Amino acid sequence: MATSCTPACTAAAAMTYNSLITDVTQYLERNDTAVVNQIPQFIMLAEFEIAQEIKTLGQLSVVESTMNAGNPVIPKPARWRKTTSFNITNSGVKQPVYLRKYEYLRNYAPTSGSIGVPLYYCDYNYDNWLVAPTPDQAYTFEVLYYERIPPLSSSNQTNWITQNAPNVMLYGTLLQAMPFLKNDQRQIFQQKYTEGIQALKLEDQIRIADRQAIAQDS
Repeated sequence: MATSCTPACTAAAAMTYNSLITDVTQYLERNDTAVVNQIPQFIMLAEFEIAQEIKTLGQLSVVESTMNAGNPVIPKPARWRKTTSFNITNSGVKQPVYLRKYEYLRNYAPTSGSIGVPLYYCDYNYDNWLVAPTPDQAYTFEVLYYERIPPLSSSNQTNWITQNAPNVMLYGTLLQAMPFLKNDQRQIFQQKYTEGIQALKLEDQIRIADRQAIAQDS
């Protein structure tokens, strides 16, 4: 007689960092120390490649913080990849801060004495934003951005990819192992990995289309 799966068995079937290492070991049919010790490196490389391939809803995050009065440079959050929107709260009202080129900001506010409510921002470097004019007080701001998903480790057993695209994580990791092993199975794993990535991209395209349709109807 068929039985339904309980929450406990569903949780047991979910991919974790430890189960991924076990699965990779079994797929590679290698349990020697030299290979096993490299699996965390394969996982890390797969995570970076996946992050470069996709931008999905699972990678969107929001940061809320406060600017420092008199300082136009604002640190970006850890694992930042791309800014989507930036707004500031002024007198209790949220208003957009617009993306412009660095040169535009420097021309608009050429000196540190150019203070006021920030109207524009740019990527100052990979780790910081620059706003102009320089904030004249400690404004609260909110940024929507794409982040690199928190990496897997023994202390972080799951993330968005293991929960929503475990096949991509598995075949991506196996792909990274192929050059190390000088293995000829790369084509098989590449096909499975590509299929998984394309499915994620299609889901994201559908969400974007739905969002545009809602915007047009609103």
